[in-house]
Amino acid sequence: MAEGSSRLTHLECTACGRRQNADELHTTCPACGKVLYARYDLDAVRRALPRDALPGREPSLWRYRELLPVRDANRIVTLGEGMTPLLPAPRLGAALGCSALWVKDEGVNPTGSFKARGQAVAVSRALELGARTLAIPSAGNAGGAMAAYAARAGVPAQVFMPRDVPPANAVECVLYGAHLHLVAGLIGDCGRLVRQGVAARGWFDLSTLREPYRQEGKKTMGYEIAEQLGWTLPDAVLYPTGGGTGIVGMWKAFEEMEQLGWIDGRRPKMISVQAAGCAPIVRAFERGERHAEPWRDAHTAASGLRVPAAIGDYLMLDAIRASGGTALAVSDEAMIADMRALAVEEGISAAPEGAATLAALRLLLARGVLAADERIVLFNTGAAWKYTDLVPMPELPVLDPDDPAALDGLATAG
Repeated sequence: MAEGSSRLTHLECTACGRRQNADELHTTCPACGKVLYARYDLDAVRRALPRDALPGREPSLWRYRELLPVRDANRIVTLGEGMTPLLPAPRLGAALGCSALWVKDEGVNPTGSFKARGQAVAVSRALELGARTLAIPSAGNAGGAMAAYAARAGVPAQVFMPRDVPPANAVECVLYGAHLHLVAGLIGDCGRLVRQGVAARGWFDLSTLREPYRQEGKKTMGYEIAEQLGWTLPDAVLYPTGGGTGIVGMWKAFEEMEQLGWIDGRRPKMISVQAAGCAPIVRAFERGERHAEPWRDAHTAASGLRVPAAIGDYLMLDAIRASGGTALAVSDEAMIADMRALAVEEGISAAPEGAATLAALRLLLARGVLAADERIVLFNTGAAWKYTDLVPMPELPVLDPDDPAALDGLATAG
């Protein structure tokens, strides 16, 4: 086997445990319809890839290629995604009384969000297995990312989005040449139309957790925070949760790394953050349920959190509970205010989904759920430029450069 090749062995259903051939195109488990996981020969990975070999590799998620599903390196479709910065947040930490606070900034990925990770791996593997036209329902960022990677690969992309998606997301799809379809409904309605196209037109469905490989791209966030923190894990991870592949993928990564001997058995508390107007995982967690009922009348300014039902609900809830974590919802007003706090205090461009984790941290500290001396990582999953409509612009004077008094009376410091 070539150096750096994938050690993928098979697919395994997360519900019924049945195995499937990993070298055939699959969506969900054909037996029960639940989520499939990619499995690897971890003994072979351990021999081929000692963790101290990683610093010499490329600074992208493909540095972990033995643990990713693409067999032929020539089939990788990449825009340089992954290995995003884990930024200390000293000013916010001091204001909150936190001694060790970081922000994992996924907004610097290609297409401005963490969705680039999942799409890079899913598109690469789907095309390697023979898919010809890709289709996706999206609340925003996933559609733009899929459009970009489809363009990079030179294949058609069909993107279905709610008609009130943030304009930047729709423009992004058009820019990359995707076939964009706006839908009078939510992401679930978009998903129904995609599945109709799959049945009638032979598209391949890249919906969240309805194929096995998007979470493989997302799991690399877990590998990265371990590597960036010297092969230790933080005490708590706060993650904005819509479809849930971030939490699901990272939990899978922690399991793999422990089996590889790269980390010990200590895991962070996984904390799911949702919007008050769409919080099915929070409700299910509070009720002690393993599956989340669809949320009616879902509404939030954070389009990535407007996911009324998630196929991987049981995987998210299992990870949250097994880690000793929790789930909570925050208001749109709080997350929008914390977009500005992250920008002004730390220079981080955060979408409302990412800023929701800071709003949640404030609540968790006030309630005593998290302690100020714990090591805490907030995930900013996207860049603020996707939501310029949420940032109010003051009415600014226009200066005359020829006026000697142009700077008189300006409200400036320094």
